[in-house]
Amino acid sequence: MGITARGVGLLVAAVLLLGAGFRFAYPELTLLGAAAGAAVGYAALVAAWRPRLTVTRHADPDRVARGEPASMTLTVRNTGRLRSANLLAEDRCGERTVPVPVLRLRPGRDTEVRYDVPTDRRGVVLVGPLRVTRRDPLGLVALARPYGAAVPVWVYPRIHPLTAVPRGAGRSLDGRVDGVPHGSITFDSLREYVVGDELRRVHWRTSARVGELMVRENVDTSLPRLVVLLDNRLAAHPQRVGGVAESFESACEAAASIVTAAHRADLPVLLLLVAAAPAEAQTSDGGPALGPLDRLAAADLSADGDAVRAATTRLRQDRLGDTLIFLTGPGGRDELGHVGALRGAYPSVVVAVFGAAEPTPPGAAGLVVVDAADGAQFAAEWDGVRRW
Repeated sequence: MGITARGVGLLVAAVLLLGAGFRFAYPELTLLGAAAGAAVGYAALVAAWRPRLTVTRHADPDRVARGEPASMTLTVRNTGRLRSANLLAEDRCGERTVPVPVLRLRPGRDTEVRYDVPTDRRGVVLVGPLRVTRRDPLGLVALARPYGAAVPVWVYPRIHPLTAVPRGAGRSLDGRVDGVPHGSITFDSLREYVVGDELRRVHWRTSARVGELMVRENVDTSLPRLVVLLDNRLAAHPQRVGGVAESFESACEAAASIVTAAHRADLPVLLLLVAAAPAEAQTSDGGPALGPLDRLAAADLSADGDAVRAATTRLRQDRLGDTLIFLTGPGGRDELGHVGALRGAYPSVVVAVFGAAEPTPPGAAGLVVVDAADGAQFAAEWDGVRRW
């Protein structure tokens, strides 16, 4: 509860009038002081009344690419039975506030407000809670209360279409490793026929020998597995424009483009952050794991300068795929030696440097280095790569 300047002045006047009235035996001053004190007390009681409101929100949509339109529909319902709600309310949308009309809201009625959610920057825009301010008629006391929970709107990085697909490393069951353009199907085992299996997969020779239908079980042993490593260190993106590291935003766009292209091609892809939080793949309330695009929307820069060495050590030990894509900024070129050391564990290593003033010097043998000013230029350079 907050007392306004008018309320503070009236309260001070009440104290002075009461003191002077009792000190000098002036009943008129005492009466005025009592009236002023009673007015402040009445104002506090009026402001303390808590209206019964139900707040619901609907984001349309709640996940959107940067620059695309998104809106929020807010519905405020007066669930009280006796009194109308005569309030001042405003909803918080990111860094700005939106006024909500709740004047003379009768019991059982509701009011609806629809407004645009800013999507000009990548990130998670928290909308809410609704802040309702209750004032007395004299403007002496104001009390603000929150209503409803905050709802996130996920603003994804821009996605640029990619047409090129990295070559996979074909791992045959006999131990051979070959480069293949897309993937292949390899015989794995035989099993009994199940209704619905295709007859062309029946192995007739074995079926005749065992006396029942046997079906070939095939596995795809050579689909390319992509590992996208996003450098989110402050040291890798030192340049700021209006407080925003544009090179990091471009790297996020490239990561989103690669992940989307891999999903469209039904290729397994894994997104990792160099300076990753302990539970980066979970929601803040302990819910299910977030998707790659959700994690990119929530990604932020970290001050952990030694994270590259730890990340490359983990990648070398786990061997999570056969194609590694490292996305960094101008300050990350000093760490290319650690990335180049992964050439033995990952047959194909691609490095993309964003926002550098000059071309990146040749790195370790086998590295494919792409210099790009933004995500659109990266997409063009990516599709032009002929050697993975």
